[in-house]
Amino acid sequence: MLLGAERGAGCYAARVLAKRIIPCLDVHNGRTTRGQQFGRAEHGELRDVGDPVALALRYDEGGADELVFYDITATAEGRGAMLDIITQVAERCFMPLTVGGGVRTLADFRALFLAGADKVSINSGAVANPEVVRAAAEHYGSQAVVFSIDAKKRPDASGWEVYVAGGRKATGLDLLEWAVRGQELGAGEIVLNSIDADGMKTGYDLEATRAVARAVDIPVIASGGAGNALHMRDVLLYGEADAALAAGIFHSGQTTVGEVKRLLAAAGVHVRLVQHATLGW
Repeated sequence: MLLGAERGAGCYAARVLAKRIIPCLDVHNGRTTRGQQFGRAEHGELRDVGDPVALALRYDEGGADELVFYDITATAEGRGAMLDIITQVAERCFMPLTVGGGVRTLADFRALFLAGADKVSINSGAVANPEVVRAAAEHYGSQAVVFSIDAKKRPDASGWEVYVAGGRKATGLDLLEWAVRGQELGAGEIVLNSIDADGMKTGYDLEATRAVARAVDIPVIASGGAGNALHMRDVLLYGEADAALAAGIFHSGQTTVGEVKRLLAAAGVHVRLVQHATLGW
């Protein structure tokens, strides 16, 4: 039996030169939700936007390069990841799946790979125990380990601080130093989640994304702030990201993966255009 990490390795290598467009599903209690600046469910700050399996199928048919699932309260509430949802999606979709939320141990990595994940994203668990990143990279390969970072600009504008537990807890870690540490531990790529920009639809944090992209040699995925396709273009061109992740603009139907890719191609950005009968390409 091939684990998801092994199945996804070839796809990762073939796609690394093309800019990727990645829908993201933030899942809470089995439903896809959206909020702003890491809104909290207990405060009524999350909005239900649909069934995660149905949305995943839509993005698979629409030409998404990958799909990211985050169990957004797993770490804060001490729960494991949503293995049943991942299994359903992996059985019906062909795009690579990245899953994060509540990942703390090598056993958590294995459980997600067995459920069908191609990559596993670790965030708070890496801060608590950095060596688990090294162990996972050595065991499953760097291509299967995603180093996710939630960062917020410091009040004095001296840089960005790393946060954990769904953006609830400051760590004192510097963003750029922590990104470099993730690469040294063996992670194959970094997801940079901007807490300031999250859900605001005013654009990605280009400065932070560019700084991280220049600090490391592994791919950087920009997350937080997409309000339209032009924002995705800007973070890939001017933010120097290797991929752009978005949620709300896709869930709402404001735009589609296909529309974003056509705009990017017209701007000279190398993307993977997939011919599909339902896309009208």
